[in-house]
Amino acid sequence: MKLNRSILIIFLLSLLAAALYRLIPDKPEGFFPQMAMALLGGALIKDKKWAFILPVLSLFISDLAFQLLYQAGMTSKLGFYDGQWVVYLAFVAITCFGFLMKKVNMLNVALFSIAGSIFFFLITNYITWEVGQGFARPHTFDGLMQCYSDGILFYRQFGLIKGFDANFILGDVVWAFILFGLYSLLTKVFVERKPHMA
Repeated sequence: MKLNRSILIIFLLSLLAAALYRLIPDKPEGFFPQMAMALLGGALIKDKKWAFILPVLSLFISDLAFQLLYQAGMTSKLGFYDGQWVVYLAFVAITCFGFLMKKVNMLNVALFSIAGSIFFFLITNYITWEVGQGFARPHTFDGLMQCYSDGILFYRQFGLIKGFDANFILGDVVWAFILFGLYSLLTKVFVERKPHMA
């Protein structure tokens, strides 16, 4: 199935909305759609360059906006920081992971989004430990486990349900269902609908 111009425009609008969503104040941390966009791109967009471009560009636009707001003194959150390449690398890897979703259904969307969240957690904390940034734990197995423990504490601090260690997964699952559902709906409306013959 080819994406026509209407679907491409909708994806670009979704890209902008996803980038702007990160700027909304007082929302739960971790409720960002970029991971779900990476998974969606890998699973459904046939042109693989767009599968990679959409989530990474969305992330970059929102990071740029945060940086400009930070420089203007309107937020304390940096847009660009040391080691940020790890996050971008993780989104590229999750897009590749999405390539493995051969059949799109509710069960696969749920399983892949949970696995994507866990993968993101594991890879970003591993690289943080490996390059010695952030937690600066020793390069031993115990040091790696301490780094993961630090990461869990970080997610609990910004979690939706106090004391629940898997909170960071919830946002990814919710966004995955929203984006995959919208994609399915919009394809039915704009791509699969055929004109009636007179």
